[in-house]
Amino acid sequence: MTVRTRFAPSPTGYLHIGGVRTALFNWLFARRHGGQFILRIDDTDAERNVDEALEPILSGLTWLGIDWDEGPGVGGPHAPYFQSQRAAGHRAAAERLLAAGHAYRDFAKPAELDEERKAAQAAGKPFLYSRRFAAFDDSAAARFAAEGRQSVVRLKMPREGVLVIDDAVRGRVEFAWEREQDHVIQRADGTCLYHLASVVDDHDLAITHVIRAEEHLSNTPRQAFIALSLGYDLPAYAHLPLVAEPGSRTKLSKRKLAQYLKNADFKQISEHGTKIAERIGLAPEADTFNPVIVDFYREVGYLPWAIDNYLALLGWSYDDKTEFFSRDELVRNFTLERINSSPASFDPKKLWAVQDHYMGSLSTDEKLAMMLPFLVKAKLVGDPPPAAAVETVRQVIEASGDRLKVAGDVLGYADFFLVEELPMDEAAVKQRLAKPGVRSLLDAFAADAKTVEPFTPAALEESLKRVVEAAGVKTGDLVHAVRVAVTGKTVGPGLYDCLAILGREKALARLARALPLCG
Repeated sequence: MTVRTRFAPSPTGYLHIGGVRTALFNWLFARRHGGQFILRIDDTDAERNVDEALEPILSGLTWLGIDWDEGPGVGGPHAPYFQSQRAAGHRAAAERLLAAGHAYRDFAKPAELDEERKAAQAAGKPFLYSRRFAAFDDSAAARFAAEGRQSVVRLKMPREGVLVIDDAVRGRVEFAWEREQDHVIQRADGTCLYHLASVVDDHDLAITHVIRAEEHLSNTPRQAFIALSLGYDLPAYAHLPLVAEPGSRTKLSKRKLAQYLKNADFKQISEHGTKIAERIGLAPEADTFNPVIVDFYREVGYLPWAIDNYLALLGWSYDDKTEFFSRDELVRNFTLERINSSPASFDPKKLWAVQDHYMGSLSTDEKLAMMLPFLVKAKLVGDPPPAAAVETVRQVIEASGDRLKVAGDVLGYADFFLVEELPMDEAAVKQRLAKPGVRSLLDAFAADAKTVEPFTPAALEESLKRVVEAAGVKTGDLVHAVRVAVTGKTVGPGLYDCLAILGREKALARLARALPLCG
């Protein structure tokens, strides 16, 4: 048997971290077994579908390296891969269920169903539809229709017995049929609902393993009933643990950002990302710039494999100590048996640590390739960047070392090297330059640095030490002042690296321009 898994997102919003984890596990399982991973777009909910949400889903998966063997943009022998384009097959399946007596046309009005539901509630019993407006033959259907009623198609669920599912993550799971409602599978207008469409499409696409989030476990009885009633073999099921809120067992939701930002680690990465977004002209709006959505990490400059590696650890583990995997290692070691059924808490701090690990393993050239596009977006360099600017950025990256945690961080470390008119941080000027005696210190350092040969970090450090010793002040008094004078801010690469990268002429010019701001 060839393993075939699928990820079937609805284009109703941006790609959620939990959805990415589901896609990743399906992809890993298919790759582990030499099978196929299929991408299907479940767009049957026309009222909620958002056309512009499809592109972020496709591009987000592509960015993460989660490629599909069949699906949109790729094609394949089981096309089409949009559920809305497979409607004829869904309607045919509904007719088969009706003909076999596994479904019926129901002419009940919403108010009548609500009346039964309230009566059951008052009696302290679970609601189970009486089927009093069910039409099991054409004559009954004609009679109800003559009353001006419209019909939907409902499943005729068993009222006794048990469905047993051997779930690859949760083991034996039992469902009592008597607790299952007669779910609607086709609306009055003839369109079919998700549960019927999904089962039919999974069968037609030859899906062997349905690996999905825990929240779909309760859907399994009705979907298994549909499949068995249509004569399909059931796929293997694996219901993944919830991706939960930080330090919680509650599902992570993209609509609860304000609440999550009370978590210090979540707030840290959100504020960090917002600063980067503002520099590249990206408005940090709640719907799109949200650390529960994968686009956030792409726009800020995380490494896609860092995201994949971290998400693989949300509910799965190889052992109790291994945290970092290459792509090949993760594919080779991934099994459903190693998935834990307990909710997996999303930990922004841990994700940050994984990102830091992989960023630290990159070469300067690899970082340069990641970071230049951010400088282009911020209009700090041209497109394409001039060779001189590229060399400057290279030096900044080397000098910054592990200070650059994500690609977007380069905006705050390279900007002052690439502008002619240096913006000055008012708070930094007040704190470091406006103090009495700073002007004379800067004058003395400029005079000494003017003759430093060669103009290198080591030689400049010796120059500053000479000035400090002659003036009888602390090293920090001059270091902080020089940094603000030549960079306009209090953070960046090491000071002596900054001076050397700027070069003698530009460094001295900036020192001179800062003098009127000094005390």
